[in-house]
Amino acid sequence: MNAESKNLPPPWGCLLRRRFLLLLLALAVVGGWLLWPFSGDRAGPLVVYCAPDAAVAEKILRDFEARTGTPVTLHFTERGAGFPGLVEQIIREQDAPAGDVFWDNDLLGTLDLQERGLLQPYQSPGHARRPAAFKAGDGSWTGFAARQRVIIANTAKIGTTPPNLGALLPGSDRSRIAFAKPLRGTTLTHYTALWQLWGGERLQAWHHEWHHGGVRECEVNGAVKDLVAEGTCFAGYTDSDEFFAAKDADQAVTMHPVRLENGKTLVIPNTVAILRGTKRKNAARRLVDFLLSAETELALARSKARLIPLGPVPSEQVPEEVRDLVKWAQESVDLTTFGAARAECLAWLKTEYQP
Repeated sequence: MNAESKNLPPPWGCLLRRRFLLLLLALAVVGGWLLWPFSGDRAGPLVVYCAPDAAVAEKILRDFEARTGTPVTLHFTERGAGFPGLVEQIIREQDAPAGDVFWDNDLLGTLDLQERGLLQPYQSPGHARRPAAFKAGDGSWTGFAARQRVIIANTAKIGTTPPNLGALLPGSDRSRIAFAKPLRGTTLTHYTALWQLWGGERLQAWHHEWHHGGVRECEVNGAVKDLVAEGTCFAGYTDSDEFFAAKDADQAVTMHPVRLENGKTLVIPNTVAILRGTKRKNAARRLVDFLLSAETELALARSKARLIPLGPVPSEQVPEEVRDLVKWAQESVDLTTFGAARAECLAWLKTEYQP
């Protein structure tokens, strides 16, 4: 207090001191309210591990960066390496995590991280709007913007009728059919679904029949698409985004949903999860909210990949060619219980493909 206030009568001096303290308190409250969204966050950019192709993810994440002012560092896996590379990196870093958010393009790796306790639950508004088949009950991860597992067929070779790949070719010849090696990615998810439905013994017999029958095994789903589009193979198993890449190139292809024996389709969501140990929790939550928004899912539905919205969006804003996929997605098998089957199936597959 200044000398003048000290010379005032006691009531006035006390009043000024009280007002001064109240002003300091008000400034502290307002300042704390303004800084609250950032409180507790470590300085520096939000580190996002991205399994999807850079062409799919980077535009979305840069839009988030521009809208929120939150700087983002993107860490992608190499094309063709598939999601296990990032999953294994997160497992290696679990005692000193370098990442904050994981954007996966296949659910099974995320389930592995969930089972290991490496994900930090967050039940965002977008989580509540998802069907149970596309989210963790505790909020450890949430699915969005899915791909459909499909049969891609060359219309010049077999027409537009949905093919039965098992009966497509006579005898044991499978050389006109293609699929990616099932050690990773959506083909591993496909195999895991069959393991869960059939049991290991039947899947192994099926695999050996096709493998020894000369089926064309590719490194990635994109190569399956190329073999079918060029007519080297008549049909194959791939994903809906690969079909649309061929369609956009004016190639003679059609697609049909993979249906399991129980009639279910196989829809594989992207997932987003906050990594345990993040020091940027508030920024991570903002990104989760952004990715699970209707606006982001519609943007991905309109992208070249034509990803399937899993949350509620205005149906008239969904591209027409994605609307059938939306209906098929409602018939999907529930992948959330596939963790144990994945581990068993993958352990067997590694013995099949040992060098």
